[in-house]
This record gives sequence, structure tokens and C-alpha cells, in this order.
Amino acid sequence: MTQPPQLRCACGQVRLEVEGTPIVSSECYCNSCRAAGARLATLPSARSVLGPYGGTHFVLYRKDRIRFLEGTQHLKEFRLTPESTTRRIVATCCNTPVCLEFKGGHWLSLYACLWPEGTLPPLDLRTMTSDLPASVVLPDDVPSGKWHQASFFARLLGAWIMMGFRAPRLSGINGEVRA
Repeated sequence: MTQPPQLRCACGQVRLEVEGTPIVSSECYCNSCRAAGARLATLPSARSVLGPYGGTHFVLYRKDRIRFLEGTQHLKEFRLTPESTTRRIVATCCNTPVCLEFKGGHWLSLYACLWPEGTLPPLDLRTMTSDLPASVVLPDDVPSGKWHQASFFARLLGAWIMMGFRAPRLSGINGEVRA
């Protein structure tokens, strides 16, 4: 197996590496991911993370297989609302979204924009398509579920079992981004 590439923000000041294969590579179409993507795209110099159909492409990795190598001082959190249980981590040096963290989760959903061209793991599935407007027609190249599919949860559970049911905390994120 080939080692995944080193990942970085748009300007290269935040660098991280992942180990092994991802849990899953998916596009999320939930209202929350689409709203967050639209709001984050309004930050200065930010590029949109929303794909052509309005989804956000994530590559999910176990937290214990992700290492931040450089630039963690630039990482800040963004929450859609103060009550949100999810937070998106942004590299404020260039306003690149880095990851989405679920409270208590054992994985991080890394934004696809971190991968160098030609190295992004292929898409496995699309999820939460029930939140899309009826006018949006998705291609049928991968499974697309109206909600999270059983296979999605099975992969997450399998990763959690392999981690001994641990859910490490992502620390060192200081401050917040307002978008």
C-alpha cells in the first residue's frame, strides 16, 4: 500500500499527515455542511469546498492516524451556531477549511481540498441527499443515500472497535472564526 501524501492548507503553512487508508471518502449534502461551506467561502481568500452539486467532499480518518506537523497556531474553530455540537477547523493563514469534528467522535472528516491534485482517495458514497432541492440530480457513479447508509455507520463502528472504543480529543485549537 502506498503511503498517503502529506496534506496542507492552500498556502502550505498548516501541514498534516495521515496514516493508512481512510475510513471512507464521502460527499455530504446535509443542510449543515452546505450552509457551513457557503459561509466559509465568504472568508477572505477562501476557496469554496462545495462541489458542483452542492455537497462537501470529506475523507474520514481515525483521529489516531492524523498528525499535525506544522502550523497548528493557525487553527481556529468555526461553529454554525454557539450550540453546534460539530466544529469545523479552519487554517486562518489562508482560510482553508481543514476538518470537521463531531463532539465525542473518534474520527475527523478532512476536507478534500487538502489533498494534492491527483491524490484524493476516490469517492465511496454520497450521504444526506434528502436535504437537496428536488431539482438537483446526482450522478449514479457511487451509492447515494437520503440519510447516512448502514455501510457508513458500519465503517465508523469498525474504526472505533479498532481504536479500542477510544475517542481522542483534538486539542490545540485556540480561538474561533466568524463567517
